[in-house]
Amino acid sequence: MTVSRLFQPLAFARGPAMENRFMLAPMTSDQALPDGSVTDDELRWLGMRARGGFGFVMTSACYVQRTGKGGQGQFGIWSDDHVEGFARLSAVVKAEGRVSALQLHHAGYRAQKRSVPEPVGPSDDPASGARGLSTAEVEHLVEDFVSGARRAQAAGFDGVELHGAHGYILTQFLSRADNRRDDRYGGAFANRARVILEIIDGVRRVCRPDFQLGLRLSPERYGLSLAEMRDFAAELMTGGRLDYLDMSLWDARQTPEDAAFADRTLATCFTDLPRGDTRLGVAGKIMTPAIAASLLADGVDFVLIGRAAILHHDFPRRALADPDFRPVALPVSEDYLAAEGLGRRFLRYMGTWDGFVARAETVRSR
Repeated sequence: MTVSRLFQPLAFARGPAMENRFMLAPMTSDQALPDGSVTDDELRWLGMRARGGFGFVMTSACYVQRTGKGGQGQFGIWSDDHVEGFARLSAVVKAEGRVSALQLHHAGYRAQKRSVPEPVGPSDDPASGARGLSTAEVEHLVEDFVSGARRAQAAGFDGVELHGAHGYILTQFLSRADNRRDDRYGGAFANRARVILEIIDGVRRVCRPDFQLGLRLSPERYGLSLAEMRDFAAELMTGGRLDYLDMSLWDARQTPEDAAFADRTLATCFTDLPRGDTRLGVAGKIMTPAIAASLLADGVDFVLIGRAAILHHDFPRRALADPDFRPVALPVSEDYLAAEGLGRRFLRYMGTWDGFVARAETVRSR
């Protein structure tokens, strides 16, 4: 397949269409103020990606409760005080004609102890010291996700994405290992998924009819069953309540860990499912236009670009100009990343990624 389909527009059941099939993946930037507020560094980072040609621009994960903060530099949407800053951010994205979304998040057991003295999750977790939520507190969690969506709408975003991946609180509820509850939020998979479905219903209840709603899921690890996640994905996509499903796959072309699905890739575990009007996107080591095009050929509707977007703010434009484009070789210097729009704290965070940022002596030896 040629890369030309990557530059065809994609409509959703609700809200505006993407002008191409490139979505900026929601990525940790560590650039928030201590209270979770938006900074000029984040405006620059996302603004450059909007100008660089991404058809859909997603924010970093934004925590919906104070107990859900995953790190010191994480953005928050737990207070109406955050709306003004996010309105500036959505305006920057919308000025370029891009679809915009804010990602709603709660870290659960994975909350940073420095930020959250007593983490919470679906059940008591001795390893992290987290406390299991009461039934009433789970109901409150649902409402706080819904309130986050309401604030995102007030800030001018086209929609929100629920972060149900990577072992955070919504994944923890889905997990057979982490969720040991005996109320209506635990036990059978339908109960473990209830919190997500209630959030979806709540967002639909309080937000305008054309407000977009997506969900990010992990397919395996974290005590998840690939078979259960396939069934859940099919239920969600045919249910008519989501506009898109974002499958975070680590490597979209890798073979699943579950031997029962060893004859396919993680991406094709989901492309053969019925999806109604719901769009399907995948993320995971999509570093070239050729890889992105191959995934569309496999049946996905759009791709989410992470690392390649850090390296090249204009990755879609480069892909359009050169179908054989490949990102700059790693490691790269801090000066290179700063020119690509990463602020000081984002640069420090990227320094924790193995082999991504060159040490000064490595740069000098080139």
